[in-house]
Amino acid sequence: MPTSDYDPACLPDLLPLYYRRLFPFSQYYRWLSYGGVSKNYFQNREFSFTLKDDIYVRYQSFTTQNELEKEMQKMVPYKVDIGAVYSHRPSQHNAVKSGAFQALEKELVFDIDMTDYDDVRRCCSAADICSKCWTLMIIAIRILDRALREDFGFHHLLWVYSGRRGVHCWVCDDAARKLSVAARSAVAEYLSLVKGGEETLRKVVLSDPIHPFINHSLSVVERYFQQYAIVDQDILGSKESVDKVLTTHIKKDLTIYYQDEKNPMKRWDRLCSSIKKGGQYFDKEIMLQYCYPRLDVNVSKGVNHLLKSPFSVHPKTGRISVPIDLKELNTFDPFEVPTISLICEELERPTADEAEEDDVKDKENEQEAGERRRIRDYKRTSLAKYVKVFDRFLEAMARSWKGEMLKKSGELETSFSVFLTFMSFTYT
Repeated sequence: MPTSDYDPACLPDLLPLYYRRLFPFSQYYRWLSYGGVSKNYFQNREFSFTLKDDIYVRYQSFTTQNELEKEMQKMVPYKVDIGAVYSHRPSQHNAVKSGAFQALEKELVFDIDMTDYDDVRRCCSAADICSKCWTLMIIAIRILDRALREDFGFHHLLWVYSGRRGVHCWVCDDAARKLSVAARSAVAEYLSLVKGGEETLRKVVLSDPIHPFINHSLSVVERYFQQYAIVDQDILGSKESVDKVLTTHIKKDLTIYYQDEKNPMKRWDRLCSSIKKGGQYFDKEIMLQYCYPRLDVNVSKGVNHLLKSPFSVHPKTGRISVPIDLKELNTFDPFEVPTISLICEELERPTADEAEEDDVKDKENEQEAGERRRIRDYKRTSLAKYVKVFDRFLEAMARSWKGEMLKKSGELETSFSVFLTFMSFTYT
């Protein structure tokens, strides 16, 4: 199969190999176990599988990593979604007394889909994306990541490319997983700025003084706006697009000027200078309306809402849903994310030391050999660097867990010392 090609018809043949030799089950289980935060945490987690012919199977749950592996290799899901941690095992929800089966915890999640920007992008529409409009995803990640870390104090954010036209964020801090529906709604509303449907022309309205969060967001947008909106999208380059901007921010005097001036940057400069004379925020509102993140708030508000799993395969593009390294965000290219056909092809390429490694494998315990094989296998493919990003995320969480354990141990030791001191005074 050619490296650059992906044929959806081949997916049934590729998925068994992917789940058997490439899917990072060890890291995946480590993530969703959260250091053994509680005895039933992993086994009470809901998974849903979308099988061939769009057969949808909800309320899947597994006791161990091995059980999850075997079931995914058996069912070969085209898509995997992750849900909440419930009060009981999701696979046994029908046997639980009515009303007792409750969603208790889940990561705070965000879903940003390029289709929600269709009213402000001219290069693509619907499911299509290109390097020009991908800038919107970069802006969204930078704005939301800063706000979630600095305004809300979260630390463990996993950003993931959806595999086609958007990105997801999993906020994995213990405090985030325990948030109530009301608290999730409050966070989502705080981060939502662009409001109104197609009939709403002015979707961003700023008041004086501008909120610090909005000023931080503007500082991000301003870095990208002129190249993205004025040059790449050319939002002032046609009568239709100019009418949209000028109708949103009524400046009728500019219409005459624009008839003679064709340079997009000069058009924007004239718009900004006209607005400044009135001392209004219309230029900032335009920038935010065209570039600010468009959130699906319903995804963030619900505890029992499911979201596509990292390392799931997108059936239409074949691309793997991979973690994004924020240190390389500006150079992240969704079109360079490997397809399942590519990594399966890479897997079949022989290596010089393959025979020697197989000899070693035959001498080891069968289970240990299987784990060695899986680690070696994904490292031989383009998937390796994305698993490494995931590993670094998990290591940071592990350090946090260790720090919390040491803190609790110190608090316990202090409490015990106080108790002993108290007892010594009592009996002397």
